[in-house]
Amino acid sequence: METTQFPLIISVDDHTVEPAAVWQDRLPRKYRDVGPRIVRAPLKEMTFLGGRFKPVMGTPGGDEGPLGDWWVYEDLHRPLTRLDTAVGCARDEVRLEVITYEQMRPGSYDVPARLADMDVNHVQSALCFPTFPRFCGQTFTEAADRELALLCVRAYNDWMVEEWCGPAAHGRLIPLTLIPLWDARLAAEEVRRNAARGVRAVAFSEIPPHLGLPSVHTDAWDPFLAACDETGTVIAMHIGSSSRMPSTSADAPPAVGSTITFANCCFSMVDWLMSGKFERFPHLRVMYAEGQIGWIPYILERADVVWEENRGWGGVADKVRRPPSELFAEHVYGCFFDDAFGLRNLDAIGAGNVLYETDYPHSDSTWPASREVGEAQMGHLAADVVERIVRGNAIELLGLTPEGLWRA
Repeated sequence: METTQFPLIISVDDHTVEPAAVWQDRLPRKYRDVGPRIVRAPLKEMTFLGGRFKPVMGTPGGDEGPLGDWWVYEDLHRPLTRLDTAVGCARDEVRLEVITYEQMRPGSYDVPARLADMDVNHVQSALCFPTFPRFCGQTFTEAADRELALLCVRAYNDWMVEEWCGPAAHGRLIPLTLIPLWDARLAAEEVRRNAARGVRAVAFSEIPPHLGLPSVHTDAWDPFLAACDETGTVIAMHIGSSSRMPSTSADAPPAVGSTITFANCCFSMVDWLMSGKFERFPHLRVMYAEGQIGWIPYILERADVVWEENRGWGGVADKVRRPPSELFAEHVYGCFFDDAFGLRNLDAIGAGNVLYETDYPHSDSTWPASREVGEAQMGHLAADVVERIVRGNAIELLGLTPEGLWRA
């Protein structure tokens, strides 16, 4: 494949670092002292072991330690870290450390700067997951004040649609909204509210029980799923959206979890395929951001064997009427940014079920070489297949214009 022929990328998994005033500008005045706000403070200690991130904020002006910008919300103190925005740094310089806004690449939080960095990376459009709310809004689900939490969810969605993806983005930033995970009916209302203004993607947890929420095997989520089914809103699940990254032991270094990040996607996909939800909600679509794709062929093979041979005692005979691989082909999308093995086995996955991403500005991001990575790994594929993977599937799934832009 010649370099000049590689399609403009539509990334289905990038990230935004929310500007400091997102909630302060949008919450009622009485909530501004307890709602999400930025405080510059020192770091006392921080660990990331066994898939658990544990930072401790020092007293501003009192304790010693490196200064960082911290989100403070109720009793939560969450710092901005180099892992949140690592692009532009040498790999060996990317460490677990707190940073300030001034120490990060402006494209992390500023729309014009983001578009410029997308240009550098051959990216036309991008769907962005949150940072402070975490990947599906767990931060607000864990809050004590549910009235405030709901206002925070709506404020984030308004900022996402009206500002991050607003006129200054020229249709190149694609909105991804949140829901109040603690109430499926409120979640359905929020899906419909945002669908009415052109939003076609909503974040959800890969494994809700890890958040203390019902599983997809119950009927608890049906109002939310019905709203997504009716509005054509894709359910986007990012690795870590269960607040529990895969690991093996409490003392396992982050490298262990980083190697097996796909595992939660794997477990989640089997949940959905065996839940019966795709047959109850025939227009439902789900996608797995940053989960890679090389693991999918074996899981589909095994799921079909179990369905064929064990469904009588396996608890799915009355609700899963078709082979899981058929349901996958119609309802599930795998997302990748660097997976040569998966692309060599694309026939076993399906070219129509794969989406490309760049993971900007995270430490795993292929920025500014996402085009070069794609060319190297997709060089054996026909041009029309590359077109589908790099942009065509995303255009169809997210309801973009034929040119690959979002329009409200």
